[in-house]
Amino acid sequence: MPDLVRVEPIALLPTQAGCAVFLGDGKKAIVFYIDPAVGISINASLSGHTPPRPLTHDLFLLTLETFGAKVSRCVIVRVENEIYYARLILEAENEIMERKIVELDARPSDCLALSVRCGAPIYVVRELWDTLEDMSETLEEMRKSAPDLEGK
Repeated sequence: MPDLVRVEPIALLPTQAGCAVFLGDGKKAIVFYIDPAVGISINASLSGHTPPRPLTHDLFLLTLETFGAKVSRCVIVRVENEIYYARLILEAENEIMERKIVELDARPSDCLALSVRCGAPIYVVRELWDTLEDMSETLEEMRKSAPDLEGK
C-alpha cells in the first residue's frame, strides 16, 4: 500500500462554477471543485442535518449496510488535467462470504459525501500530496471576503 496522508474537509465554499472543497492535514490545504448539488449534500451531512428522505449517498450506504459492507476509506490517487481521481475502499463480511475488500473507481466528491456520513477516513497518496500546491492562503482570502458563505 502506498504512503498516505490523512486529510479532513476544512471548508466547502460556493464559487461561480460550483463548490470549492478544501481538504487539509493541519499543515497544508488543497482544493478541488465539485458539483454544487454534491457540495450541498456534503454540507448538510457536516452540519448534522438529516433529510426527511434518503439522498443518493444515504441510499448507497444503506444498501452497503444491508449486504454487510461498509466504507473502509477513501483515497485520492491522482490528478490529471486538473481532474482528481479517487478510490473507494469497501469491506464486506456476512454469513455468505468471508471478509472481502473491494476497491472502486470513484469521484472524490462522492467519496467525501460518503465519508462524512459514515466517518470513514479520507487519504491522499503522499507522492501526489507532496506535488500539490498549498492553498491555505487562498482559503483564508476566501474566508475573509465571504465569511457568511462558509459551509463548515
